[in-house]
Amino acid sequence: MGSLFVSFSCILFFLGVFCSTLSAAWQEAHATFYGGSDASETMQGACGYGNLYSDGYGVKTAALSTALFNDGKACGGCYQIVCDAGKVPQWCRKGKHIRITVTNFCPPNDTLPSDNGGWCNPPRKHFDMSQPAFERIAIYEAGIVPIFYRKVKCSQKSGGIRFTINGHDYFQLVLLTNVGGVGDISNVWVKGSKTNEWEEMTRNWGVNFHSLKYLNGQSLSFRVRSSSGETKTAEDLVPSNWQFGQTYTSNIQFSKL
Repeated sequence: MGSLFVSFSCILFFLGVFCSTLSAAWQEAHATFYGGSDASETMQGACGYGNLYSDGYGVKTAALSTALFNDGKACGGCYQIVCDAGKVPQWCRKGKHIRITVTNFCPPNDTLPSDNGGWCNPPRKHFDMSQPAFERIAIYEAGIVPIFYRKVKCSQKSGGIRFTINGHDYFQLVLLTNVGGVGDISNVWVKGSKTNEWEEMTRNWGVNFHSLKYLNGQSLSFRVRSSSGETKTAEDLVPSNWQFGQTYTSNIQFSKL
């Protein structure tokens, strides 16, 4: 089964029932875990986030396999995950589900077969969850479990989207964090107060977008579009005396799935 489309969806398990009144497309995958019992080893990673607590994501996170990561475009997106107790009732926690945020990439391992250690090898759809997140839906000793997953709206964020400017002259690398709504970002634009025209930035890696223009000494505005098409603009967010390494919190936030 690839996916299940329903308007009132219930997933029936050997040990329980999970229901939702929202339209959904449940799909099948597998899940493992990493990062230790406190998830301390899940910090940073291929999406570009630093401390997942201060960046607004906590420990309910996961690294995605190549088939789902989409070259970083999945970063920041949120998924609802439940353990498939119809297949492994002994390992699933009855009636439990969790909403995770994508913060990392689970690389393939070509030295191991896909069904025995190479869990993130293409074309497998796989979630390598933080250990606390995994233990919310399954028992630690399971190691790996079959799951159902679907894209959902992220949890409500405290405050607006944050923009961290790194890089150097003629190379502004902007990291976006604390993103709500659908969570993942499709496009970012920047406008300097002197140039006064919008320039679409290029995804460099994860949720880092870059501009090759000289923007020093200008106040900066940003426009951001989510993967769902919701667009928000933060006018004159960054003052003209900005410095590399600084983070600026906007008053804009996404709200739609």
